[in-house]
Amino acid sequence: MNNPIIINSIRFILLVLLQVLLLNHINLFGNLNPLLYILFIIWYPTDNNRILFIFLSFLIGLSIDSFTDSGGVHAAASVFLAYIRPYVLKLSFGSSIEKQSLKLGQTPYPQRFIYLLILILTHHLILFSLEIFSFAHILLLLQKTFYTSIFTFILCVLSISLFRRK
Repeated sequence: MNNPIIINSIRFILLVLLQVLLLNHINLFGNLNPLLYILFIIWYPTDNNRILFIFLSFLIGLSIDSFTDSGGVHAAASVFLAYIRPYVLKLSFGSSIEKQSLKLGQTPYPQRFIYLLILILTHHLILFSLEIFSFAHILLLLQKTFYTSIFTFILCVLSISLFRRK
């Protein structure tokens, strides 16, 4: 069960199912729900093919879009997140991260929190900017980004802590 292809395939399927069957039906304060599917992008091995990673990120976003009828905003935000992840890794963990595979559960908490916060806030800002697509509603955009990011961050930290290898 240590085959990375099988692990990533199972992770992909489970996160899409969890998102569309459970998490999309959690509406905190009327319209805020966690977007835990981005854990696939966060957890994806750092030493794999970058083109494949961006394609898989597109597929996970497109899968969420097809189930939620959201017109491609999840796919766009996921591709952007996959594209900037190497830069966020360097910013969070230093330049030595390129030469090794990242085990997120084994990283120091401050670096892990910075990494998660940057990726989650970026994803949500892109997602809600494309969804709202109006400068007239900038306050709504910032509110949705902030509150959904907090909710997603808490669930991501809990998931990483729960599923880390001993």
